[in-house]
Order: sequence, then C-alpha cells, then structure tokens
Amino acid sequence: MSHSRRRTECPHPTDLPSADTLLETTDWASLGTPCGTGESLPAALVRLTDPDPAVRESALRGALWAVTHQNSIYEATVPVALYVAAILDHPAFATDRSRHDGETSRPGPTLVRLLDWLGDTAYDADDECVALGGGDHVEEFLDECPEMREFRDARPALFSAVRTHLGHDRADVRHAALVAAIPLIEHPLLLVHRADLADHARRLLATSTDRRRRDRVFDGLRAWGHDISSLENASDIAAREHYARLRAARASWGAGLQGGGYSAEPPF
Repeated sequence: MSHSRRRTECPHPTDLPSADTLLETTDWASLGTPCGTGESLPAALVRLTDPDPAVRESALRGALWAVTHQNSIYEATVPVALYVAAILDHPAFATDRSRHDGETSRPGPTLVRLLDWLGDTAYDADDECVALGGGDHVEEFLDECPEMREFRDARPALFSAVRTHLGHDRADVRHAALVAAIPLIEHPLLLVHRADLADHARRLLATSTDRRRRDRVFDGLRAWGHDISSLENASDIAAREHYARLRAARASWGAGLQGGGYSAEPPF
C-alpha cells in the first residue's frame, strides 16, 4: 500500500466510513501493533465476515487481540475498531449462534464477540483510565498517548454502529451492545444518550445473570447519578461487598509497601 494514503479515514466524529473504504484508504503497514506493523491486518479483517465460523474464529485472534495487547491502545487499534463497527450489520452474523458440536463448545457468536471487543477496548481508553494516567494533567497525558486520544475522538462513530444493536431481537446481542455503549457515551457529543441507555440498563438487570455485564451496567448507572439500591439482588450485593474487601486489602497492602514493609502477607 502507498504511504501517501491517510492512516485512517474518518472525516467527521460521527461519520463511520464503510469497511471497504477503511481497508483501501488506511496505510496499514505504517501502523504500529504490539508485534510490529499492521501490514497483515487487512487479510485478517476480511476473514471476520467469512461464511465459515471457524474462519471467523481464527480471524478474531489475528485481527483483534493483536491490536489490544495488555489493555493498551496502539496505532492500529483505531482503524481496526472502526472496521469492526462498520461490519456489525454484516449478513454473515445473522444466523450465528453459540452451539455445541459433540463435546466441543464453540465460543460465542461473532457479533457478540465483536461488540465485547469494542466495549473492552473502549474501557481501556475511558475517562477513568485517562484520569489514572494523567491525574490533573489529562491533556498532557493524551498528547503523550495520541493513540488513546484518537480512539476517544472516534467514539461517536463507533457508537453510531453499536447503538443500532441495542434493540436487537437477541438478548445476548442487546446486552453486549449496551456494555459496549456505556464507555463510548462518555464523549461529550454522546452524553444525551444517557437516559436511553439507563432504560436499557434496567432491562438488562431484570433479565441477565451475567456477573460481568451486571457489574458494568451498575458502574454506568452510578456514574450517571442513579440510585441503584432497588436494582440490586442478593448476588449483586455480595459481589459489591467482595469488591470492597479486595479494594481495602489492596489499599492496606499499598500502605504497608510505602512504610517499608507489608501490612499483610503479599498474595504471591
């Protein structure tokens, strides 16, 4: 590919380029990944929509996990995220379901896993991560982490694709879309969607037992100023108390380290 091409095409924050446009106009070979450059990414990305689920499974590893190693955002992460958002409506995913073949259980549907990846990546660049990294100097921190800034700038475009799946006829897709949307709407242009997402959050809490998704939804509702006490069940309360004990233990351990010793035996 010619290095004269733009590294990624996204002319307006809310505009999502087509998948073909992203493949053709992105200079993949110039984009950094944990293991070199993104030169091999286009071939893997195309396979994400292959009719064969086994091919898609291989492509998920080759295209997605290769650009989010150790919860970090790389140069290639943003165009890959935009591409993933652009293919969420692909017909290859329409009949994709979790299923068991003999004693072998294939992982979840491709669409759900793509949404999960978008959400996990968005959490790696959310306001909390930026605050932890930059403290009182957020802008300076983002200047030093341009890949993270670029991802955060792309959140409206990513959300435009994710939100269409909030009303999907399959609960697993709806729930994955909601969890992906929660960190995306931290973008100032998207704050108006909080009330709508809060309604979706309550519906998830009324039906889903998935611990991870419930925790993400509760975190979102708390951040938006909602009282969640009436939405918690016994399992939620137990999980919250468990997390509080873990935080207290870590804080105590950290205090011991600062004092030159351990306040408790380290969890080696």
